[in-house]
Amino acid sequence: MTSPAPGIPLGSARGRWIVFTTVLGSGMALLDSTVVNVALPRIGRDLGADLAVLQWTVNAYLVTLAGLILVGGALGDRYGRRRIFVLGVVWFAAGSLLCGIAPNAGVLIAARALQGIGGALLTPGSLALIQGSIRPDDRARAVGLWSGFGGVGAAVGPFLGGWLVDGPGWRWVFLLNVPLAALCVPVALRHVPESRDPMARGHFDVAGAVLGAASLALITYALIEARSGALSVTVAAVCGLLLGAAFVLVERRRADPMVPPDIFASRQFTAVNLVTLCVYAAFGGFFFLVVLQLQVVSGYSALGAGAALLPTTALMLLLSARAAALGERIGPRIPLTVGPLLCAAGTLLMLRVGPDASYVRDVLPALVVMGAGMTALVAPLTATVLASVDPGRAGLASGINNAAARAAGLLAVAALPLLAGMGPDAYLAPGAFDAAFGRSMLWCAGALVAGAALAWATVRTPAPGAPHARCRTQCPVCAPPLEPPPGACPDAPPRPSPEPPPTRSGGA
Repeated sequence: MTSPAPGIPLGSARGRWIVFTTVLGSGMALLDSTVVNVALPRIGRDLGADLAVLQWTVNAYLVTLAGLILVGGALGDRYGRRRIFVLGVVWFAAGSLLCGIAPNAGVLIAARALQGIGGALLTPGSLALIQGSIRPDDRARAVGLWSGFGGVGAAVGPFLGGWLVDGPGWRWVFLLNVPLAALCVPVALRHVPESRDPMARGHFDVAGAVLGAASLALITYALIEARSGALSVTVAAVCGLLLGAAFVLVERRRADPMVPPDIFASRQFTAVNLVTLCVYAAFGGFFFLVVLQLQVVSGYSALGAGAALLPTTALMLLLSARAAALGERIGPRIPLTVGPLLCAAGTLLMLRVGPDASYVRDVLPALVVMGAGMTALVAPLTATVLASVDPGRAGLASGINNAAARAAGLLAVAALPLLAGMGPDAYLAPGAFDAAFGRSMLWCAGALVAGAALAWATVRTPAPGAPHARCRTQCPVCAPPLEPPPGACPDAPPRPSPEPPPTRSGGA
C-alpha cells in the first residue's frame, strides 16, 4: 500500500476541516490531562475514596498512555492514520462516558485506563494526519494553527475543569468528551483522506508494548500501595523490575523493535531524555499536588484552583516561540540548565502557599517563575531531541521523549506521596496535607536541580553554523509535544546527523 499525496491546500474548505478535526481530537486528550487534577478533591469526597484512589485516577490513564503511545503511532503508519485516529477518538469517548457514569472508584480507575488507550491511539495520529493530507507549502502554517489552538486548550483546561466541577459536577469533566467526539468522528471520515507510511514494514512489536506497559503498571502499583507493607507490594515491585529488564532484552533482540536501542547511541539524545525524566517527574508531581494544596489547605474552590494555574500555560503560549528562537541562537545547554533552575525556584516559592494564602502575594509569583522556567525549557528540549537523531527517525525520537516524560510524571505521582509521608486520608486533613506538601515541593525542586546539573554536564551546544531543529509554539505541562515527521515544516533547516556509535571490539 502506498500513501496518497492529496496536497490539500490549507485555505480550502477541506483543509480547514482537516485542521479542525485534528485540533478537536487531540484537544480532548490534552484537556483531559489538565482538567482532571482540578476535580480530584471532589471525586474523592463523592466516592469516599482515599489518596491512593486519587493517584490511580491520574495514573491509570498515564500507564496505558505512556506504555502505548509509540504503539499508536506505529499502528497509524501501518494500518491507516485516519482509521487509527478515528478508532482512538471513539475509544476515548467510550472511556470518558464510562468515567462520567462510574458508580465507584474501581470502575472509574478502569475507565481511566481505557481512556489512556484511546489517547495513545489518537494523539500521535493528530499531526500525522496534517502531514499526510495538507500540501507541503501549507504544512508549516497548519502545524502552527494546530499548536496555537492546542496552546489555548492547555491554558483554559484547568479553568474549564474548575467551572465544571463547581457547576454541573465533576462527572462533566469526562462527559464533555462525548459530544466533542460525536462532532470529530464524522468530520474526519468525511474530510480527511486516508494515508499510510509506505516504508512501514516488519512484524508489530506486541511483546515490547505489553512488557513496557505491564512493567509501568506493576511498579506504579508497588509505589502507591507501599504503605500497606503487604507481600503483594513486594511481588509487584520485583515483577515490575523483571518485566522492565525483559523489555530491554526483547528490544535488543528484535529485528524491528518498538524502541530501537541503537537510537541511544547518540549521547545527546540519551542526555536530553535523562533531563526529560528529571524535569517532567517534577512537573507531574507539582501539578498533581498544587491543585490539591490550593483546595484542601488554602480553601480555593475548584474554579479558583483551576484559574490560578492560568499564568503558567499563558506564559508558555505567549513566549515559547521567542524561547525557541533564543535556543537556536545560543544552543540548548544554557536554556536546559537555566530553565529547570527557574522551575526549582518556582517550586520553592510554593512553600509560601498555606492556609489563607493570598493569590497575588503567595501563589502568583510561584506560578510566574515556574512558567518562565518552563517557557525557557520546553521548546529547546524538544528541538534538541529532534536535532540529536537522523532526520528519518525524528518521529520515533519525539515519541520516545514524549513517552519518557509521561512515564516520569506517572512515577512521580505514585512516589511523591510515599516519599513525603502522606497518609491515605491526608487530603482530608488540611494540616497533615500542608506539611506533606512542603516536603513534596522539596523533592520536586531537587529533581529539577538534578535535571539542570545533568543538562550542564551532558548537553553540548552545536558548533557555530550547525543546523538546529525548530520547535516553536509549545505549552504542554504534562509532556513535550509530539512533533511532526521531517518535511512537515518546509522552512526548517536540515537536522544534523546523529553521533556515530562508539567503536567496539570483542564482546557485545
